[in-house]
Amino acid sequence: MDRKWIKEIICTKEAPAAIGPYSQAVATGPLIFLSGQLGIDPSTGKLAGVTIEEQTRQAMENIAAILDAAGSSLDLVVRMSVSLKDMKDFQRFNGVYGSFFEDDPPARITVEVSNLPLSALVMIEALGLRD
Repeated sequence: MDRKWIKEIICTKEAPAAIGPYSQAVATGPLIFLSGQLGIDPSTGKLAGVTIEEQTRQAMENIAAILDAAGSSLDLVVRMSVSLKDMKDFQRFNGVYGSFFEDDPPARITVEVSNLPLSALVMIEALGLRD
């Protein structure tokens, strides 16, 4: 097998540690696959707040920190998957999410789920690029 692309585990203390047997992100070649991020404050290990806005902002900050550790940024995200506990939060979620992508937002899917770890309101995963 050609090992031109190797598997690199990405981990930073600027984002919450994984709460299960998975990595914050895995990079290979120009691709970075981020695990789903909850709105957990890495300094406390607890959800950043009780509102969709607070948890979305923290989840996006966690994603930005992991991308930075991988040598990338939100500008290089090509796709995101969003799980909302309640689709009634969709517009409020979009208000915060959109502030992170003023130009050329990535492709995205958003679905409602019955439950998330730690009873979070939102979980966001990303696929990004790096040079």
